[in-house]
Amino acid sequence: MPVRQQFRTISTRIGLGSDWYLILLAVVIGLVMGGATLAFILPITWLEGTLEHVDEDPVAWTTWLVLVLPIGGALLTGVTLWALPMRVRGHGVSQCMYAASREQGRLPMILMVRQWVGSTLTIGSGGSAGPEGPIVTIGATVGSNLAKLLRLDPQNTCTLLGCGAAAGLAAVFNAPMAGIFFVLEVILRDFSLRTFTPIVVAAVISAATTQTILGTSQPLFGVGPEIFNDADRQFTVLQVPEFMVLGIVCGLVASFFGLTLRSIEKFFVALRAPTILKPALGAVVLVILGISWNQLGDDAVSTEEHWKSPAFYGNGYLLIKMLLQPEFYLQNPQHLMLLVLGVLVLLKIVATALTLGSGGSGGLFAPSLVLGALTGSLFGGLLELVGILPNANPAQFALVGMAAVVAGTNHAPLTGMILVYEITQNYALILPLMLTAVIATIVARIVNRDSIYGSDLSAMGIKIGTLGDLTLLRRMSVRDVPMIPPVMVREGESGQRLLELSERFSVNDFVVVNDEGQYLGLVTGNDLAQALIYREAIPLIQVGEIERSDLPTVHRDETLDQVLDKFSAHDVQSLAVINLSNREVVGLITRTRLMKEYQRELEKD
Repeated sequence: MPVRQQFRTISTRIGLGSDWYLILLAVVIGLVMGGATLAFILPITWLEGTLEHVDEDPVAWTTWLVLVLPIGGALLTGVTLWALPMRVRGHGVSQCMYAASREQGRLPMILMVRQWVGSTLTIGSGGSAGPEGPIVTIGATVGSNLAKLLRLDPQNTCTLLGCGAAAGLAAVFNAPMAGIFFVLEVILRDFSLRTFTPIVVAAVISAATTQTILGTSQPLFGVGPEIFNDADRQFTVLQVPEFMVLGIVCGLVASFFGLTLRSIEKFFVALRAPTILKPALGAVVLVILGISWNQLGDDAVSTEEHWKSPAFYGNGYLLIKMLLQPEFYLQNPQHLMLLVLGVLVLLKIVATALTLGSGGSGGLFAPSLVLGALTGSLFGGLLELVGILPNANPAQFALVGMAAVVAGTNHAPLTGMILVYEITQNYALILPLMLTAVIATIVARIVNRDSIYGSDLSAMGIKIGTLGDLTLLRRMSVRDVPMIPPVMVREGESGQRLLELSERFSVNDFVVVNDEGQYLGLVTGNDLAQALIYREAIPLIQVGEIERSDLPTVHRDETLDQVLDKFSAHDVQSLAVINLSNREVVGLITRTRLMKEYQRELEKD
């Protein structure tokens, strides 16, 4: 067998068929995004490092850093977003989700420029946001426009969009699995092998490219696996309750974070002020919080890591690094430390909501990780303080909390647990990570049905469904759909009889049965309408002359995906539901009622 034919056979077996070239395009996207991620992230980290360690007059520099810089950066961000307007509002990831579900994967190149410049200005000037969401959007835009350049079909366009998004996230965290599952869980909601294969290739190549350039496997935010070497090696049944409670707490924090962000967004949308100035107005409030923190909380805790700007400014990775070091908890008075951590949870939520809700540009991944670390360390410290766990390790709880809050905000437990696992490279943590991430997701969904990204789409009236839309149809049967009582006629009756029944019962479709009440066929509204072209001949036409005996029937235990296939194959609005044993008609199922019931179940999921 020729090599080309063998290659095509293998491609067909993994679900790609003639689209084997997607693998090659995924490699290209991975290489491009490995370099693009560094080009985007390194200037931000350099700027933050420069601002934190510059040696100048402390008072003057702190005034500049805390007061002037955030407002100036927000003003420039407002100018950038005004100069590069987008038709669809929402955060970058939300726009990717919208494109995948409503725009056939198409994203304009202007989105990449808008996210790149706006996020650099926002985060680099102290705005409380992260770079991961923007790099996901940048990667998605690269993949989408590559597909546009090659004139690919919508399905392949969405696949390349996912390749770019996964490649960006994989490069930032050196976590290819997290990038893969984030795209499959949150953006595309598609776990088919045809989609999965190119996305895996793009994520792996991107992470490998970043590691090759940097010469290290450490994540770009500077917290490597060596910090977690002291993590507990065993997870016992006795630890289950404490991590279950942590999952509940993190789910509530994630929900509160999302609701606060949505409330402040609504406030700024309704605010009568020029759009170009709204990010600066949010920065003014952020600055007030920063000044208050510097006056009251700057010296509340001691640590080897020190920053001149408030702890809740920027992406917060320095704060995460501090909370994951056990030495931090030995250096500070316990009561004061817990009070400061609790205040920081609230300040980080408000600061992020002000930064992004007012129109600033940035991502929600980093704030979620920071909130998880703060919540987990606060929870572990409280357990230790009250004596429930006198030898508790707050750093471990901080680590597990990171996974739980990420899972709760995104409604994506796989992404949360795998991201933290890949960062730590410590399998001993996988059990508590899994437990808390799942519980946090459940709690977050109970409190707020939409994820922090999905709420943007819900505000536009868009339902994007779930990972298992087809599975949902397979779980539902004809019994779940309210049926229409059948109006039955015999083959020998006249067309005039159909008109009379139509007027009396306000129906369009009629079931044709024999003398024993067994199904023979249907007379549809379209068939009757065509007969009415020659209205004077209606009394002379018999039902048997216009009935359709080629239409399929359904039974009450048939799943809705099968019924939908039958509707798709025949251009009718109704199908007869019969008893399989005697072919008696029990009702009509309509396309409209099927879809309404499906939508109702979709909203419950």
